[in-house]
Order: sequence, then structure tokens, then C-alpha cells
Amino acid sequence: MQFANDFVVNRRSGGVSGMDEMTEAKLWTNPCPFAFRLNYLALRYNTPCYGWVQKTEGLSRIEYVVIYSIALCEGGQARDIAHSSGFPKNSLSRAMAKLEKEGLIYREQDESDRRNQSLYLTENGRALFDRTVAVFEMREREMLDGLKEDELKTLSNLLAKVVLNCAPLSDEIPDSFNPQEAGKTET
Repeated sequence: MQFANDFVVNRRSGGVSGMDEMTEAKLWTNPCPFAFRLNYLALRYNTPCYGWVQKTEGLSRIEYVVIYSIALCEGGQARDIAHSSGFPKNSLSRAMAKLEKEGLIYREQDESDRRNQSLYLTENGRALFDRTVAVFEMREREMLDGLKEDELKTLSNLLAKVVLNCAPLSDEIPDSFNPQEAGKTET
């Protein structure tokens, strides 16, 4: 699949953005431009936001992901956080134990299935989320600054379509994948 590229890359003149040559190549001449650009944007969002949380609250990224996830979906379970974040269950388990010990979250067992534990924020956990979410909102506004209202709506709608397209995809590449056959179309 090829994406039309409106940006003309001329590395000798500083490229499109004035970024370093490697980043320019990955952003503009990559065989997988969508995935790399999305990852690049996530990196530019996540690194400063989670770094700020680490510095101000003393929470690691995975610990804050637990807080953020529960804040958005009270009563969710560890498997839900693992599925939505990509973090391994064992790492999440350690993070949740620490957050529970610090009085930021609590668990309630499902009486019909005692293996299931719903997760909730304590009052202190909710207060932590409320005082930290603003940095995530600010960073998103900064990243989207310069887009017009109709462009924001189009971007949101297109990303939603991609998300829905990805929902049924497996988390692993099938063993039957053959790189030599990739990209070939039947005629």
C-alpha cells in the first residue's frame, strides 16, 4: 500500500521539518509510513507526559496507566488493562499491588466468580488522576494546534476507522506468514 506524500524530502536542505536525517527518513520515505508516524506521535506524547508523572507523583508509566485506565472505566479488571494497554499481566500485577499498598486503588471480588476482581480508584487515586490528567490534555492540544476544526473531525473519524479495522486483528503474526509472498496480488 502506498500513501500519497505531499512532502518533498530533500535531505541536503534540512528535509521537511529540519529534523535529523534518520527521523526524516523514517517519517517521509518509510515503506510503512502510517505505522511509523503513529508511533512517532505516540512517543512525542507519551515520553513527556509519563516523564512528568514520574517526576511529580513518583509513579512509573505502567502504574499511571493503571490509574488512568481505572479512572476511565471504574470496575474494569486487570485483563482489560492488559488488553487495552499492551502491558503484560505480570507487570500490571506488580503495579497494581504497589498502587493498592499506597492506597490509590482497591479491588472487589466478584461474588459469582471469585477469580474476577474489579478495580476502583480510592479517593486519593481519583484526586491523583484529577490533578495529573491536565498535562495529558495540554500535550494533546499542543500536538493538534494548527489543525482546523474540520481537519480535527476528519482526523478523528479516520483514526476511528483504523481502530475499528484493527479490532479483529490478531496480536501475533501467523506462523504461516511468508515474506516472499507479502505484497503480491492475485491477477
